[in-house]
Amino acid sequence: MSTDVSKDQLVLIAIQGMHCHKCEIAITKALSAIPGVFEVEVDFNSGQASVLFDASRVQVSHLVAAVNDTGYQTTGFTQREAV
Repeated sequence: MSTDVSKDQLVLIAIQGMHCHKCEIAITKALSAIPGVFEVEVDFNSGQASVLFDASRVQVSHLVAAVNDTGYQTTGFTQREAV
């Protein structure tokens, strides 16, 4: 396994429609299943998902599509390099 973290990115995805912890679990499963995703934290109270991923393997559009495919609506995202 490579320890090169230079391509690691963090994205915060704003999500509408989450009501409970089951919503968090469904979105976490969907995002975690994507190759190149390292860590996922979803919080229905704040209405967002935090995703740490390898930008050379995953595009933010794939992450947004995964959330939308679970039946929730993304309303935007903020991306930055992981430090």
